[in-house]
Amino acid sequence: MLELKNISYEVEDDRESLGILKDVSLSIDAHFVAITGPNGGGKSTLAKIIAGILTPTRGQILLDGEDITGLGVTERARRGVSYAFQQPVHFKGLTVKDLITFAAGRPLTVAEICETLSEVGLCAREYIDREVNGSLSGGELKRIEIAMVMARGTKLSIFDEPEAGIDLWSFQSLIRVFEKMRREINGMILIISHQERILNIADQIIMLADGAVCAVGSKEEIMPKLLNVEGACSALTEKSR
Repeated sequence: MLELKNISYEVEDDRESLGILKDVSLSIDAHFVAITGPNGGGKSTLAKIIAGILTPTRGQILLDGEDITGLGVTERARRGVSYAFQQPVHFKGLTVKDLITFAAGRPLTVAEICETLSEVGLCAREYIDREVNGSLSGGELKRIEIAMVMARGTKLSIFDEPEAGIDLWSFQSLIRVFEKMRREINGMILIISHQERILNIADQIIMLADGAVCAVGSKEEIMPKLLNVEGACSALTEKSR
């Protein structure tokens, strides 16, 4: 279980403190969770705080009961947290085989690496020895990054807008990969996304706007509210007063 208690994040701008996240509290225990909401609402900031890339100004983060608030990226990775960037990183000089082996944390056979690549829809013979550089498309890099997460087998896998910057064909393939992950991967999958097809896979959807949680529920409960996020958030605020 992932618990966020009163998470706030502020930045200084022209001698003024700007609140990016405002007292966010959540208990997340579903298998496949999507966080959605308007641009600038704090979704990616929240994902980076959970991963340990950013440190909250206030609040506490618990993973399976352990307080991980003060732990950095490396320590959280050792405790089973993975993070896939919105824009995948290039690794000049490293091959796909190198990265997947590194992610797994143990020696892998060629057959094991090929099986992992096949699971994300890549032909192993064409990719296993390719360098992870600018010669790969955005969709290819996204799927290689997902293969790395799958090889790690972590308890919490975070994806920040995995659909960003890829073409329609790659997006269709990406959806099939996430559907497969939902069926077969143990642990929690947390995805930041606007895409309806990704939200439709989710066991739980969290709406975030203006740095605050607007609503949490099943896709049947939340999807109708997405047509009017601002209205839903305003109604929730009025109800809580």
